[in-house]
Amino acid sequence: MVFDHDSKGGHGLVDAVTTPFEVLKGRLRQLYEGDTFGCIRFRYALLALDIVTVLFIIATSFLPRTKVVETLDVVFGILILADFSARMIISRQPLRDLARLSTWTDIVVIVSFLAPLAGEAGGFLRAFRTLRLLRDYQMVARLRIDSAFFRRNEEVVFAVANLGVFVFVMTGVVYETQKSHNQQIANYADALYFTVTALTTTGFGDITLPGTVGRLITVVIMIFGVTLFLNLAKALLAPSKVRFPCPVCGLQRHDVDAVHCKACGTVLNIPDEGAD
Repeated sequence: MVFDHDSKGGHGLVDAVTTPFEVLKGRLRQLYEGDTFGCIRFRYALLALDIVTVLFIIATSFLPRTKVVETLDVVFGILILADFSARMIISRQPLRDLARLSTWTDIVVIVSFLAPLAGEAGGFLRAFRTLRLLRDYQMVARLRIDSAFFRRNEEVVFAVANLGVFVFVMTGVVYETQKSHNQQIANYADALYFTVTALTTTGFGDITLPGTVGRLITVVIMIFGVTLFLNLAKALLAPSKVRFPCPVCGLQRHDVDAVHCKACGTVLNIPDEGAD
């Protein structure tokens, strides 16, 4: 409601006009940020879409282009475009969101699905969709609430996801930079095989990347791949921790059976399902 001065100096009440766009924006914001059961289920559906999209990208990387695959490309492209558009509509700081890497990877992926890209060239662009997996912090917070398995194994889940994303993206880089002149890289399977052997520093030598660019790519795979692999090993071998913010000092991670905060000694009340 807003006040309006009339010609006689009085005050009248005028109904604030709600445009259809504002109504749409409010409904979308409720879906993406609300706490109702329907909204939570909707966000889990979006997470499922992300996972299915990544699996589709991986599977079609090894398959020939057919009418069925091209039709599914359009379907996934439209779904991702709808999700992207909705997120931009409800964004409170659209300019800052446009500066994020995840925003531009979504744009690249949408173009690769909807533009008439022939052959496997689009597969390299679609690989960037994996960068979005488990990067929705609101979804991560929801998983911490709903899934005891996720709470207990969050570090392992993220370590596996980061390593998988790196392997898939670097496989795309190897394939796209080598397919035109390296006979040893004939398909994605060859590129994946080289990426894994380089990452583990096994180096069988049956496939190599010639030239300066090839050597630099190999160095990147070895350095960053080994780092991610060690992070996964650390997450698997490290003592189990639970995420629970201390109400006094804010320390986030504690031993599973912790009664007091190690930093300040405050008595904690960590939720426990009663399982060992």
